[in-house]
Amino acid sequence: MTRTQPTLAANLAYLSAETRVPAASVLAIRVAVTLSKWTTRRRTRLALSQLNDHQLRDVGLTRDEASCEARRVFWRA
Repeated sequence: MTRTQPTLAANLAYLSAETRVPAASVLAIRVAVTLSKWTTRRRTRLALSQLNDHQLRDVGLTRDEASCEARRVFWRA
């Protein structure tokens, strides 16, 4: 018995035909996007706190500006 896998075009046609996305899916996507943003902020602020003075000058920040930004909590933009 052989299995046929749906093609990309068939998948896109199916998604295009669906006009309404379930509320649970919308909520799940919003949660995933928010968590992704928070993770990125946390990671970049941690990396910023570990830069040396030469690297900070390279990105145009002072040590005080970098420290202030690195201390911000991840849920604040």
